[in-house]
Amino acid sequence: MALPVIRGCCRTPSSFSFTRLLLNDGLILNRSNKTRIPPSSSAGVKAVVRSYSSDQGGQKPVQKVMVVGVTNPFMWFRTRIYYFLIRAYFDKEFSIEEFTEGAKQAFSHVSSLLSKCQFEGLEGLVAKDLIEKLEDKCKVLPLSHQRALSAEPEEIMYTTPADVGIYYDDDGRKFVSILMRFWYLTNARLPDDTVEGARVFQVAFGGEGKVETKRLLTANYEFQREFTQGVTPDWTITRIEHSKLLD
Repeated sequence: MALPVIRGCCRTPSSFSFTRLLLNDGLILNRSNKTRIPPSSSAGVKAVVRSYSSDQGGQKPVQKVMVVGVTNPFMWFRTRIYYFLIRAYFDKEFSIEEFTEGAKQAFSHVSSLLSKCQFEGLEGLVAKDLIEKLEDKCKVLPLSHQRALSAEPEEIMYTTPADVGIYYDDDGRKFVSILMRFWYLTNARLPDDTVEGARVFQVAFGGEGKVETKRLLTANYEFQREFTQGVTPDWTITRIEHSKLLD
């Protein structure tokens, strides 16, 4: 399946997607060689999850989960300043709303590949050095933990930008990184003490006894793009964290 693509140079409002971000060797830099404009700190977000089903008018019961995010107003304002700087100096067509939709698609696709240990499919999407680290970690995970890595699109309950950074290296190359935080549901069976802070709740789908227990897990994915003139305008995933599964 071709991964939907995020391109900063153009806008496709109806199908904003994530391209198979070709990674060139110059994109992976030693952070000590970068000069970074201080990024906005991670927004303080709290997720409140409620689950219920409806059976009105004889219609098929529908699973519903409501997530309420509460963001620090100061951090919210700072991230908006960074979005303005990106539009003013890097990409005038940049939209955080479109980026978020593309990031969700990329998160679902990459997390599915990780859960199946299909690391060859990550090439061009994830930084090369990160793929090697992920391969070492995923191969030793129990099957239940591997399954918990996968996030289907309909199971992603809440998405928010957690951090934004602008970088310059010694050669004058320009980079933007956006750290995205995802909350998603999984019915993978995990020991209660495996994922610290993971919420456990029951979702009712229909008649009596038809109850499924799910967990709400979190994941952090960092997307980075080089904005130097002449460089392919693609985003690369340079950081992946899944709760206590892949830290």
